[in-house]
Amino acid sequence: MISEQDNKTIKSDFRITASRNLDIIIKGLLKKWWLFLIVGVLAGIIGIYYASKQKMTYKSSLTFALDTGDGSSGAISLAAQFGLNLGSSGDIFAGDNIIEIMKSRRMVEGTLLSIDTFQNKPYTFIEYYLQQSADTSSKQEINIHFPVGQLRSTFTYAQDSLLYKSYNDFANNYINADKPDRKYNIYEVNVTNPDEKFTKDFTDRLVAETNKFYTEISTKKAKETLDILEQRVAAMKGNVDSGISSKAEIQDINLNPVFSAAQVPVLKQQANIQVYGGAYAEMFKNLEIARYQYLKQIPLMQIIDAANYPMEKVKASRLKTAIIFSFIACFFTFLILWIISLFKLKTD
Repeated sequence: MISEQDNKTIKSDFRITASRNLDIIIKGLLKKWWLFLIVGVLAGIIGIYYASKQKMTYKSSLTFALDTGDGSSGAISLAAQFGLNLGSSGDIFAGDNIIEIMKSRRMVEGTLLSIDTFQNKPYTFIEYYLQQSADTSSKQEINIHFPVGQLRSTFTYAQDSLLYKSYNDFANNYINADKPDRKYNIYEVNVTNPDEKFTKDFTDRLVAETNKFYTEISTKKAKETLDILEQRVAAMKGNVDSGISSKAEIQDINLNPVFSAAQVPVLKQQANIQVYGGAYAEMFKNLEIARYQYLKQIPLMQIIDAANYPMEKVKASRLKTAIIFSFIACFFTFLILWIISLFKLKTD
């Protein structure tokens, strides 16, 4: 059985051996400084060549302020004055959700399939984008096109697949939407692309599509309520008008009634007019409240800084790329030599 003293001695010997081996490895690596120098220089040259071959890209910058409307509380207060209850206020589409909406598949694909003019010819954005990246596309993708006027419902499986791939490329690599300062409802959208006109037009179209959809979903419930009330008010107004006309016709027929029973139809129509009139007045009041609520809930997206020319030019720095390549190459060289040195020590 190993005593405690022997155990301490073994651990001490192990530490000494490990420290000695570490010193041997480090000294051996330092003697090969020339190898690290050669690898670093070669990797730096490769980095410079790589950076020089990268295309110039343009970056748009568009900022906008968002007023979500949120007229529910004001409408509820107004309705309370008339003894009405419109429920509690709340808007699940308010605030930062617009960022996720802007980068959603529906918005990005809708923008890619919209039409613009490039090189004096009408193109869908995705068709022009695919022509830009034709040198990096596969042979199968080169033969897939998105002509102007083709309905989304007629796309083939290959078109759907390529459209989805393009959406992922844009959402993950080319579109950046963020809120620079969390205290304010001011948002910034950036789009990068090798074509300056494409960058600007795509940014403008994406923001416009998002604004349209955001307004639609923010006011959908209020708009449906308003439409229903408008139909009901029109129908009730028709009942009132019909009652007035019927009463006049009955009175014309019975100008000099001999019997009191002849007045019964007139009295019935008069009662109908009063009922319909009261209902019409109440519904018209509700209609005005609903119209006010709908107008207050319409969000306002106000562009602060548009994506105007010239776009910011983005290109990889040759010096920075060379340093990164050199560092990575030297690190892997060091790692490989370290593993080889450990293997040699174990086999000796």
